[in-house]
Amino acid sequence: MKLITISSIALLFLLSLCLLPNLSSAQACQRTCGKQPIKYPFGTGPGCGDPRFQSRVTCDHDQLTFTTHTGRYPVTSIDYDRQLMYVTDPSMSTCSCSQSSKGFSLDWDAPFSFNDDNIFAFLDCSTSSSPVFRSNGTGVPLCDSEGAAVCSLLYSCQAVSRINNPISTCCVYTPVDLGPSFEMDLQKLQCTSYAGIYGFDGRNTDPNTWQYGVALKYKFNFNNDYPTMCASCERSNGACGYCPPYNSFVCTCPSGLNTTSDCFFATAWNTASLHFPWKTGTWLIYLVALFLMLL
Repeated sequence: MKLITISSIALLFLLSLCLLPNLSSAQACQRTCGKQPIKYPFGTGPGCGDPRFQSRVTCDHDQLTFTTHTGRYPVTSIDYDRQLMYVTDPSMSTCSCSQSSKGFSLDWDAPFSFNDDNIFAFLDCSTSSSPVFRSNGTGVPLCDSEGAAVCSLLYSCQAVSRINNPISTCCVYTPVDLGPSFEMDLQKLQCTSYAGIYGFDGRNTDPNTWQYGVALKYKFNFNNDYPTMCASCERSNGACGYCPPYNSFVCTCPSGLNTTSDCFFATAWNTASLHFPWKTGTWLIYLVALFLMLL
């Protein structure tokens, strides 16, 4: 019985540390990163958003950045309604720039997948030895025969035409045999570079206007349900976060107070604190005293 009481007190103490106002009286988790609005499951720092996403999508100097084992990529925008995140690879070739690239891959345990609208054109591939021009053993070709138009239009760009290789070295890839995380290793594929396209903006024949980059789909959880507590938190102008070590839900509020529900209570608390200006240290003393009484 004594052990259970001590464990309960320890758990309450850890939770109280998460809920205490931070000393700077500023919201720990911000609702924007630069000009990009930030909503769950993303966050602006440790303890913000969903812990599965926190190490992969970070806010650095007002720039949202996506990180995998192949590099760091700027996030250009997020479509929260469609659950899509758009990133750009600085080493990718586009109509205005051609350059060598190592490729782009996702971590195997990342909560992301490639959106079906993605098109990848591998450039300057060896026609004699590159595996992209061979069957994958099931009779399905790795190169999409209907992608010839994309290759032709890309090679009409002055930057891409400087590669000085025939259009036949271009392969529009149908992602059927690169594994669950889509491991795009251009060195193994014997291709020099690639172009990623996730939209044509209604101008399919003008590669200057194509939307270059990679569209990534994300899920909130196994059932892809938006957490009810987080929705309530964001409606009250809060930002969703979590508290280690058990990653319990926390709503961080503009007043600097963290709650387990929403910021409506925090607003009332902040108003009351103007009349009763208790400090964080005072709260901590009272909590420790309460725990000692329960021992």
